[in-house]
Amino acid sequence: MMTLDPHPLLDARWFLTTFPRPLGELGRVDAVASLLRLDAPAPLSADDAVRGAVRELLRHGGYKPTGRGKPASEYLLRAVGEGALGSINLAVDACNVASLHAGLPISVVDVMLATPPFRIGLAAAGASYVFNQGGQRIDVGGLLCLFDAQGPCANAVKDAQRTKTTPGTQKTLSVVWGTLALPGRAAATVRWYRELLEAAGATTSEVA
Repeated sequence: MMTLDPHPLLDARWFLTTFPRPLGELGRVDAVASLLRLDAPAPLSADDAVRGAVRELLRHGGYKPTGRGKPASEYLLRAVGEGALGSINLAVDACNVASLHAGLPISVVDVMLATPPFRIGLAAAGASYVFNQGGQRIDVGGLLCLFDAQGPCANAVKDAQRTKTTPGTQKTLSVVWGTLALPGRAAATVRWYRELLEAAGATTSEVA
């Protein structure tokens, strides 16, 4: 179901979520979306030490997590601070809330748009994929990625367009990109993340 390549720093955690109806039918869940603010009550909070540890994790394979290639968790912090991030759907909102407050990047993919088996490891030099509807590509060489049978489809910076959630999504795979430099943070993030989803009516489960 999921294989993990050896890595000296990575503390990745993952789980499946099944929603009671397609995301487009669920609409905004206020209990989750309302937490998309910096002063929202949360069991975790991030600081410069967390951000530094995440960047160090991504640098290990040779990737440079700066500029437009910075971790998604840093993008969220800036976007929320500027009031530029709104509700998207329950799957993405819960992902963003957990990532914002924990300071760890999180990927969420539509399982039905991906092709198992899944693997987490470093992407080869020159690897890339389209990450938005405009057809823009990200060079993922040297970056930790989630792979399916077709190649890399998600990472701690930008997820692939081909496996992003849609209004018809009903089952997702989430990956929390934790680091051993922050003991226990990835596990705590997953616990809270799953609690948010389950309180909103979704069902979460482990992946072997």
